[in-house]
Amino acid sequence: MNQDNRRWLAEIDAAIGHYITGFTDGEGSFNVSLRKRYDHRLGWQIKPSFNLSQRDRVILAWMKTVFGCGTLRTRRDGVVYYEVTNLAMLQERIIPFFQRFRFRSAAKKKNFLIFKQIIEILNREGNTAHSLQSIVQLREILNEGRGRKRKYEARHVLDRKSSETIR
Repeated sequence: MNQDNRRWLAEIDAAIGHYITGFTDGEGSFNVSLRKRYDHRLGWQIKPSFNLSQRDRVILAWMKTVFGCGTLRTRRDGVVYYEVTNLAMLQERIIPFFQRFRFRSAAKKKNFLIFKQIIEILNREGNTAHSLQSIVQLREILNEGRGRKRKYEARHVLDRKSSETIR
């Protein structure tokens, strides 16, 4: 972490940090999506993201200011998303923030640690065949039990023959 990011993190008031962590514990998520991309060497784009959703745009805009990165967008139903997808900002802002201000719930702790591993793999190895395999395996246990169906399951990504048939 560079000097500016160390200073930024040290200057965050503990009450603010714990508030944001508590809010994230209930309304936030760490995700990794995979997109079939023929212009990528391995045929897959790995997109990690941290997001918070809420109908109150003001609180999310404030959090965006605290983090100093990310974007806000509004769905048609009025739900607002604060999202960070930039790999450098995930590594330099989001991960250190939640290492300092830790989660209370076991599920969010687990998901954060898995997400952190994925970010470390991407920073260390980039988008290689080995990193893709490792990330897909970790992604299978990220947010498990939430009843969500993925467009591309591990078998689609790791099995070249089946991934060619999904379009």
